[in-house]
Amino acid sequence: MNHSARPGGTLTLPSGTIVSRLGIGCWPIGGPAHNLGMPMGWSTADDHQAVMGLNRAFDLGANLFDTADVYGHGHSEKLLGAFLRGIPRSDFAVTSKVGYYTEPGTPHAMHPAHLRRRLDATLRRLGVDYLDVYSLHNSNFGPDDMYLEEAVASLRAFQAEGLIRAVGMRGPHRFAPERLTGVPGEREDKHARFRRHFTAIRPDVLAIRDNLLTPPAATDGIREFSAAHSVTVIVNKALGQGLLTGKHSAAAPPRFAIGDHRQRKAWFTEPALAVLGPYLDEVRGRLGDGLEVLAHAALAYCLRRWPAAVVLTGFTTSAQIEQNLTCDPGQLSTDDLLFLADVGKRAQQALDSRGEVFTDEVTR
Repeated sequence: MNHSARPGGTLTLPSGTIVSRLGIGCWPIGGPAHNLGMPMGWSTADDHQAVMGLNRAFDLGANLFDTADVYGHGHSEKLLGAFLRGIPRSDFAVTSKVGYYTEPGTPHAMHPAHLRRRLDATLRRLGVDYLDVYSLHNSNFGPDDMYLEEAVASLRAFQAEGLIRAVGMRGPHRFAPERLTGVPGEREDKHARFRRHFTAIRPDVLAIRDNLLTPPAATDGIREFSAAHSVTVIVNKALGQGLLTGKHSAAAPPRFAIGDHRQRKAWFTEPALAVLGPYLDEVRGRLGDGLEVLAHAALAYCLRRWPAAVVLTGFTTSAQIEQNLTCDPGQLSTDDLLFLADVGKRAQQALDSRGEVFTDEVTR
């Protein structure tokens, strides 16, 4: 195929590679896993489908692939690396992350020697000699940020060596264990922490979580902030990890196997799906009943909301790749986008207003 036609349009990374604005998120294909005492993977993954999906994505013009060392504890990187062999390096971009897994005997995930070992292992699994983006996967730099300065120095050293082309970090977020411990009102404000870390890291790339169910306060000012600092943005969880595609319903709530992170997320339970369902029906009522309608609406919303960003779409099957990468954001009118924003806001508020604790990191 002529790869000049890229899904969602194109964007130039700091590495100089021109990539599709719809990128491929490779967390789900890592399979089931545990980390930090919690399920952290996807029990619905299948290696054969993963390889088929990666090939189909490239055939459809997608050429940015996002992974991390913790996704299946290297399994995602191995699958992706096997697929990338034989493809000219200039034809694709690959990004990975570090910091969510700590090797035994290591004082901290952000310790310089640990970062070096993790990068070497990532490059080996992927079969590449450099990453287009290497990101710090969380905001945990130890007590009083004791490893922050050394972590930044390490990544900039990797950049100087040509092992990575750009340094990335996450936008405002909570380190996963923080959601399970402590009193919310006593936690450090994640936006204040983000800005403090941004000043120290000065990233080239910023990863932002956003979708139709994301509260406005979670991303307030971040688009303007990233533009003011000339930072490339990568948007993740645009499909709400499948919630916004309509494939889960209260009538048949999903059952996830061991090692699936969705086991610990209330958004995937019957009560939450019962709240969400009528709002998805509103979208179908306006835009149509096809299987791809909800997915395309959610992806187009993010592509239009973040006009200078890559939007990631995860997958576990080749059919999902086919569905997601045929999204044309230009098919939605401005009125459609305003309608989607309103429906998403009302759905999020309805979930928040319930007595059950539905809010979690799917959207925030």
